[in-house]
Amino acid sequence: MSDATPAIAVSHLVKSYAGVPAVNDISFTLARGEILGFLGPNGAGKSTTMRILTGYLPATSGHVAVCGQPVATAPDAVKRLIGYMPENNPLPDDMRVSEYLYFRGRLKEIPRRKLGPRIDEVLELCDLKRVRHKIIGKLSKGFRQRVGIAEAILAEPPVIIMDEPTIGLDPHQILIVRDLIASLRGRMTVIISSHILPEIEVTCDRVLIINQGRVVAQGTPADLRREVLGRTRYQLEVAGDLTGLPILLGAIDPTLEAGERSEPGADGFVTLTLTAGHDTDLGEALLRTLASAGLRIRALSRAHPTLEDVFLAATRRSWDVKSDAIRQSASRS
Repeated sequence: MSDATPAIAVSHLVKSYAGVPAVNDISFTLARGEILGFLGPNGAGKSTTMRILTGYLPATSGHVAVCGQPVATAPDAVKRLIGYMPENNPLPDDMRVSEYLYFRGRLKEIPRRKLGPRIDEVLELCDLKRVRHKIIGKLSKGFRQRVGIAEAILAEPPVIIMDEPTIGLDPHQILIVRDLIASLRGRMTVIISSHILPEIEVTCDRVLIINQGRVVAQGTPADLRREVLGRTRYQLEVAGDLTGLPILLGAIDPTLEAGERSEPGADGFVTLTLTAGHDTDLGEALLRTLASAGLRIRALSRAHPTLEDVFLAATRRSWDVKSDAIRQSASRS
């Protein structure tokens, strides 16, 4: 595979069940060494898309290629290129960790002379050396998740796909898994599906959000904040005569508006939420203009929207679009 060949290329992917689309015209590409966060509400089509990418489920239509290999016509070749950790992470309860990794390594056609050192390497990488001789069925949820990740990266495939790798883990275990996934950046292409959005935000280079089987937003977390939200919020604690505040805000920026306002405290200060229609920082202009108007400012902070804010806005927007389409269709009929 040349450097110019995408690690994953998905074009107009459709998967229908009894005529009902679970995945509806999804397209995206993923470069080598990138980490992609794959997000969506329950039932959005994430797991279905992942199963199609890995060759476990046939598509109804569309084209999917992994490292240039078409999944539909070369499923065996594609499976050799992918490490897959499904959501339920099925593991044999009666095998020891090292036995299981050896068994999986032979299935993945790793030569015996290389398999032992490679098992030691992934045990170290996944912090599993202390449990290498333990029965998998007696391991905690966190260790079992790490065994699943170790198995996925064992053969050093160019592409790793993980469906909810941090589900059911405590914060400490999530941190370990997050650092492990981040260590793969540049070496392997990784797709992660997760509902723990802060982890996706700090781990992934790009984010793809789907809803109702369609892509509703994609890009870097910073790009999505600008594209989906398109505004900036400030919280201001101020005292004084606020009757002329709308004029002052309009002089700073035409899109700047005051929103929620608290009741004045005993000291006369109120808390205001301000919203601007873009992401340019207006903090200095706010301080200068309001102070020159005789207002007393105790605090000014700029809210930084999270990936959760983006996710909620993008999925809500797609629901609104569908509702509008249904209403228009009903009115025409």
